[in-house]
Parts: sequence; C-alpha cells; structure tokens
Amino acid sequence: MSFTNVKYSSKYDMKKELYSYAFALLFLLLPGNWLFHKTIQERRDNKMNETKRTILAIGAHAGDMEISCGAVLAKQAKMGDRVVFLHLTLGEGGNPRISAKEYGEQKRREALEVDSLLGGETIFGPYKDGELPNDETARRYVANVIRTVKPTYIITHWKNSIHPDHSNAHAITVDAVLLASLPSVETVTPYSPTEYPAWRGVKRILYTENWEDMEGFQPYIYTDVTDAFDTWESAVAKYEFIGGKISNFPYLNYYKALAVVRGAESSFRYAVAFDIDQFEKKLRWRSLEP
Repeated sequence: MSFTNVKYSSKYDMKKELYSYAFALLFLLLPGNWLFHKTIQERRDNKMNETKRTILAIGAHAGDMEISCGAVLAKQAKMGDRVVFLHLTLGEGGNPRISAKEYGEQKRREALEVDSLLGGETIFGPYKDGELPNDETARRYVANVIRTVKPTYIITHWKNSIHPDHSNAHAITVDAVLLASLPSVETVTPYSPTEYPAWRGVKRILYTENWEDMEGFQPYIYTDVTDAFDTWESAVAKYEFIGGKISNFPYLNYYKALAVVRGAESSFRYAVAFDIDQFEKKLRWRSLEP
C-alpha cells in the first residue's frame, strides 16, 4: 500500500506516520541491531560457503607438493578452501643413512605435521618409493580418491621428469580425472574397497613447478603467495630433507629463490607458477582489453 492511498485526519497524523517509518528504518540500520546485522553476516557466510573450493594436491612423494606449491595451498586454506594432500608414496627411500621402513615412518610423521601447518588434510597412498606403477589399479585408486574428496582443482606434477615416480604420478592423475567422472567406471581396488558416485566437478588440473620436472615446463599461471610465504617456509622446514640435513640439494633455498623470480616476473613479491595443458592455453576476449 502506498502513502497516497492512506487518508489522514490531519497533517500532524501524516507526519507522525512518516516519522514512525523513518525511525523504524533507522533502528534497523543501527550497528547495535543484532538481528539485522546477524542476517547480513549469515548472507555473507552463505556466499563464502557457496564459493568454497576443494583442492587436491597429488604428489609422487610426501613433500613434493608441499615444497613446490605449499605456499599456494596455505593461502587457499586461509581463504577458507579445503586442501587435501595425497602422497602416493612416502618417499621412504630418500635417506641412505637409515632403513626405508624407519625413514618412511619419519616421513609419515613429518607429512602429517607439515600438511596440518599448511591447513590441509593428508591421505597416504599404498605405493613404494621408486616403484609407483602407471597401471590400471593405480589409476582407479586415484579416481576413487577423487570421488571421495570431490575436488574443484587438482594439482600434480608436470608430465616430463627425471624421476619416473613424478611422470607416472602425472599420467595416473590425468587419466584418473576422466575415470572418476564416468558413472560406468568402477574404482574399487585392493587399496580402495568402497565405491563412490562419479565426480565431474574438477574444473582444472594445474601442474606445479618442480626442479626435477622442468623439461618443457612453461610458467603460465602466476599465483601471489606473499601473504602465505612465511607460513609455508616455516612449515616445510619440518621435513628433514627440505631442511638440508639429508640431501646436498638446497631444497628450501631453491624454492625460496624461485618464488622471488616468479614474483618478479608477475609483479608480486613472491609467486608460485603453474603450467596447464596446451589445449587450455587460450584467452577469450569479447573486445580488445582497455
């Protein structure tokens, strides 16, 4: 009903009615109005929940994803996204001074601590270091994990590597994304006994930059990690091999320097770069950008 359809006995009554509406509106807008502002906050929270993403980082060994793109994952976790690490092997063969069993137990403890500090969850695969098979069982196992986790984005290794486990992890993951999306495909394996519904929600696979996987790698997507850099640095140093106590390769210094280089290339202080499949490398403009 509009004000023009209301009959007032006097101008005073009309003014009083208008004032009452004005005060009611003012009351709603006051900061102290808990109900009004609670409703606004609930709307904001619902909007954030609608845009919340799940990121699945699939590495050949525990530590691969954390050192190469852990800063991105820490940033996304701080933004409210769900982050899940899948370590296909522990990388238990990387310490010549102790047995693979003992070092595997150590890597498991380190992975749980580091992944938690980065804001992520941890899944351990069933495979042995140096023996990751690019076979049907491995593809279906990873497809089963994808169906379970329901990721929006997947991050894994680039296709070319000096380490067979890395290149196999790439091939397995790419095939698993397709298998996970097909309802007719069964993903039950000796390592994944439960079947889950097909998942077609993967928007993109990103390939992280790793010093062992540089053949043909071209930085294409640069992600600003300045705000998460310190969190990443302190977290990944919990891995003994990253801290420089096992390998002669200066892992931490290398990736810190790489973040500076990629940041310089993209006008950020620190950045992490990803490559994507060639067929996805296209820009779509409706007109020339201003």
